[in-house]
Amino acid sequence: MSGMSHLDDRGQARMVDVSAKPETEREAVAEAVVALAPATRQALFSGDLPKGDARAVVRIAAIMGAKRTADLVPLCHPLALTAVEADVEEVEAGARIEVRVLTTWRTGVEMEAMTGAAIGAVALYDMVKGLDRGAEIGTVRLLAKSGGRSGEWRR
Repeated sequence: MSGMSHLDDRGQARMVDVSAKPETEREAVAEAVVALAPATRQALFSGDLPKGDARAVVRIAAIMGAKRTADLVPLCHPLALTAVEADVEEVEAGARIEVRVLTTWRTGVEMEAMTGAAIGAVALYDMVKGLDRGAEIGTVRLLAKSGGRSGEWRR
């Protein structure tokens, strides 16, 4: 078990000590896709949802989710994020939420980007559930990351 960084010598979960790692610029991009009925998708992107501007709510929820990742994911370090960008775009299936997170620190922001995308998707579901109980949160995944020892990775 010694090769698993989140386990101590006894096999118990622990937060990894990153104090000896150098601070580097780090970035991660993640997405979440929410399947919507065509009428719901149209209402979302035309701004006609009964609950108001869902895309603004989703962007704020995604940013807040990224910022609160250490409170939600047990072994994540609390990070000083330098930027979080969130966008909601129309796709054939419904809506795609993309979140980009940046920091200069000792550990990556992949979890922050994915948490932001997931929380944005949950917020979108909340905004449309009155019209579309069949809305479905689908893929949440990392698209790209850069910085740190492992360098750049793209899906």
